[in-house]
Amino acid sequence: MIWKRNICLFCGVFMLISCSSRALHDAQRIVAEADSVCAAGQIYTDSVPLAQAYHTLRSWCAAYPEEYAHCCYHYGRLLRKREDPVAAMQVFINAIHSGTHDYRILGRMYDNIGDITHRAEEYALSHDMFEQSANMYLRNGDTLSYYYCLNDMAFELAEQGKKEEAYTIIQTINDSYHNISIQPKLLETKAVACKKVQQYDSAIYYINEAKSYGYVESLGILICAQAYSYMGIKDSATYYANMVLKRSELLYDVNNALYILTEDDQTKDLEAVRQVAADRADTQKLIEISRSKLSQAVQLLEQDLHHETDWTWLYAILITLIIVSGSLSIYIVQKRKRHQLLSQQIDALETRSDTTITQMKEQIDINCKLFANSPTLKKDICWNDYDTMCEVVNRHFYLLATKLKQKQVLNEKEIRLCILVLLDMNRAQISDILPYALNSVGKLKDQTAKKLGTTGKNLRYFLIKMASEV
Repeated sequence: MIWKRNICLFCGVFMLISCSSRALHDAQRIVAEADSVCAAGQIYTDSVPLAQAYHTLRSWCAAYPEEYAHCCYHYGRLLRKREDPVAAMQVFINAIHSGTHDYRILGRMYDNIGDITHRAEEYALSHDMFEQSANMYLRNGDTLSYYYCLNDMAFELAEQGKKEEAYTIIQTINDSYHNISIQPKLLETKAVACKKVQQYDSAIYYINEAKSYGYVESLGILICAQAYSYMGIKDSATYYANMVLKRSELLYDVNNALYILTEDDQTKDLEAVRQVAADRADTQKLIEISRSKLSQAVQLLEQDLHHETDWTWLYAILITLIIVSGSLSIYIVQKRKRHQLLSQQIDALETRSDTTITQMKEQIDINCKLFANSPTLKKDICWNDYDTMCEVVNRHFYLLATKLKQKQVLNEKEIRLCILVLLDMNRAQISDILPYALNSVGKLKDQTAKKLGTTGKNLRYFLIKMASEV
């Protein structure tokens, strides 16, 4: 029987290893295909095998960090394309913590994270992410990507209205890098910086300069539309706004263009104006949905940054613990003796404490009954005014009402009921003071006791104990 069981166990282990090996091989193949598609400038769009590869490689992350990071990059891009920035952000964060030494893929991760935070209009955070991306590209020796990231950093500064800081980075790029392909982007950044500080004629000038390089991006056209709109040149603003609608599918660009048409286009008939307004309302709804998702994605990133481990401090703590543990070993015998002495003292204190608490409970019970017999009880406690009621009860019962409120499980009516139970009121009196239906007082009492972790029968004893521990 034992040999049969061993054979079954061996077969099970063999099948598990075979299935895992096959799944890992399939995941590696899918990542290689995605890398090939990416090299051609496209996104691997077959989501089912890519998702399977991601989850498989995540289990093998420690053994295959490079392939896992590549898979995260492709899967994250696919999630972004499908307008799921929250899931994409989580995938990119996982890749950053994968332990990969592929600085090029890390640069792409940070680049994507920076773009997500930019769309969420978190420009300072986005600037930091592009800076991380630039550092990764620099370590990888990818000069072109490095300087494009520097421009992205300048762009985020421009969006914050920090024109001089943005121009400083642009000047650094111009002094250090002489590839003409980056010039349109630099001019676009200058245009944004000028628009932010209301230098609209300069913004238009830089976009026109960028056009001389063959620049036809929708953002530049939108900048022209906005600049002409702010300058009051409505015909030009309308012309460029219509161009944005023809060229761009980005929600923010479309929404801004529709806003300009709503404000500046006076040539439309009433029906056309209504149509533009309706289109803008639809776009704004989609933008609100997108902003909500982007906000959640940024929260994920901020939580990850907040919980980032500072290994320097960890090493210092470990060294300190080793030193302290070595020192304490000398005093083990003395500590045992002290522990025995302290245990005796604690036992004595606990005995005294139990006696004191018992006396307090008895005194609270007496005080409650005296207070309950007051002919002006209903008037004195101000049951209809919750804050005044709590103040009076606090004064008489050792801050009990405040402690009940801090539990955050009782509503105001339940707290009032607890006070009346503590005063040893019967159902008729409770019904009169709350006010509450007589036949429902018992149900409310049981419900309140359950929330506090006791029973209706033991509620008063529970409250007296709570009051004595305040």
